[in-house]
Amino acid sequence: MKIVVLAGGISTEREVSLVTGTSVCRALRGNGHRAILVDLFLGLEEVPADLETLFDAPDGLCPSVEIRTAAPDLAAVRRQRKDQSPSHIGPHVLDLCALSDIVFLGLHGQDGEDGRIQAALDLLDVQYTGSGYLPSAMAMDKAVTKRMMDTAGIPTPKWQLLHYGPEDVETLAETLPMPCVVKTTGGGSSLGVYLPEDRAALRMALTEVLRYGDEVLVEERIYGRDMTVGVLGDRALPAVEIVPASKEFDYAAKYQSGGAQELCPAPITEAQQREMGDLALKLHQTLGLAAYSRTDFILDAAGRPWCLEVNSLPGMTPASLVPKEAAAVGMPYGQLCEEIVQLSLGVKRRDY
Repeated sequence: MKIVVLAGGISTEREVSLVTGTSVCRALRGNGHRAILVDLFLGLEEVPADLETLFDAPDGLCPSVEIRTAAPDLAAVRRQRKDQSPSHIGPHVLDLCALSDIVFLGLHGQDGEDGRIQAALDLLDVQYTGSGYLPSAMAMDKAVTKRMMDTAGIPTPKWQLLHYGPEDVETLAETLPMPCVVKTTGGGSSLGVYLPEDRAALRMALTEVLRYGDEVLVEERIYGRDMTVGVLGDRALPAVEIVPASKEFDYAAKYQSGGAQELCPAPITEAQQREMGDLALKLHQTLGLAAYSRTDFILDAAGRPWCLEVNSLPGMTPASLVPKEAAAVGMPYGQLCEEIVQLSLGVKRRDY
């Protein structure tokens, strides 16, 4: 098949996405597909007269990429684009997508997980991997996901949604219940997530999170073990326990070697695995997600799981969590990529 692996974009998770996309593209080419990597934001400035010949480009147009310790400088990325268009979709991106048999979405964060690119591809009648635009948008918005979890009876820490400005920070810092977690409603890769230990740190968190927007989720902090469970098709994969090397599991810890130890399968009881797997499947189905997802949990001191959020397009580098879970049940990385493609081809997208 001709497959466009769409990655990059202009979100804070750009570098993560490019590593995901490059890994997936090479795996799909190894499976015999004519796969190419296309950067959603930069696109391709110079192309041959026959765009279809690009599907046979050496190494699938994959760049040399890595995830650095700090989030990317998006202003510098914008300056790379020759046309300097304000569009988030680069030159020839949609033309290439329209020529493909399916688009593998290797995007993360804004424009990828929020349903907008899915909606654009729906309008073009282009097949793509993963969930549709509405489930993607609901999963991306942490407050919407929380409401759906409450409705479905999925245990999640107590939460409240705040809309405020800098002038409100002092009052909130003195009155919000502690301990708590402060997070933006639409972030990912642990960006825009704060774990204040005291009210001075809470004041700082409430100020810094406003960089991501004025809609802020404040959640009861439950101490315990960090767990995550992938869903593939109609089954839950083995849980992974994430043990950070340092106190906080931030962006750098998440993506740098030695930042955390990931235990898969997690050292938990069969009953705990079954309960978290059932909850991950329930949330996946409640939101109407498709093909695959990954749900994050805290397992408290009493062994009770608390659902935090769901990722509709989880990381797909060979070292990412879902590929590790798949490997634990005997599914190599290339086979996992193929499975996601085949599951997605079977999804009936709704017509509106």
